[in-house]
Amino acid sequence: MNTFFDAVFFDMDGLLVDSEPQWLKSESEIAATYGYHWQIEDQIACLGGPLTRVGQYLHDKCEKVQTPEFFTRTLIQVQSEKMRSHTPFMPGAYELVKELQSNGIKTGLVSASPRIIVDAVLENVGQDLFPFSISSDDVERTKPYPDAYLKAADLADAEISQCLIFEDSLTGVGAATSSGAWLIAVPHLVQVEESARVRVIQSLKQMSFKKMQELYIDFHAMI
Repeated sequence: MNTFFDAVFFDMDGLLVDSEPQWLKSESEIAATYGYHWQIEDQIACLGGPLTRVGQYLHDKCEKVQTPEFFTRTLIQVQSEKMRSHTPFMPGAYELVKELQSNGIKTGLVSASPRIIVDAVLENVGQDLFPFSISSDDVERTKPYPDAYLKAADLADAEISQCLIFEDSLTGVGAATSSGAWLIAVPHLVQVEESARVRVIQSLKQMSFKKMQELYIDFHAMI
């Protein structure tokens, strides 16, 4: 009888690493170049990507002076440079990943960011922190579609219905729930509703291997 999830997958931006302030700076700088003042409402609207949607959003707000593809490419370039130089962990993230791994739990990093940004983060936090990472370039459809998490389950040789996902954005929550996995949301700037397969916490510091064992039992008691 199983006593824990088959594997645990972590989102990257705003969940594993504190990159949202950097995204805000990048988006603000690009928008300002074209005369638009980026506000908190804009950040919320773009939270979680995908970056093609953010590029379209910038295109619309900046009076369509450049193509959506131009804004997407520019954002990727500006953001990857920022994250290569400075990418702090979210509170409790590193400790939780290492504790799970020390207990033999399979883990993976699953991001809606392109490979260049994922690799920029991994250059800072450690290329060997996870056995594998999945970027938006590695799947045909990125979040909010479930493809990346389904691929992660395949790579981990795990049943997605027995996997646990940590996410922070509504885009990521949509991908996680539609994949059929269990979900712990750690939302910032948005609200996530709990359900039979979804729990909401304020920080990864609240989690530990023992608490996740208890959560596994609680989840399965509801089936």
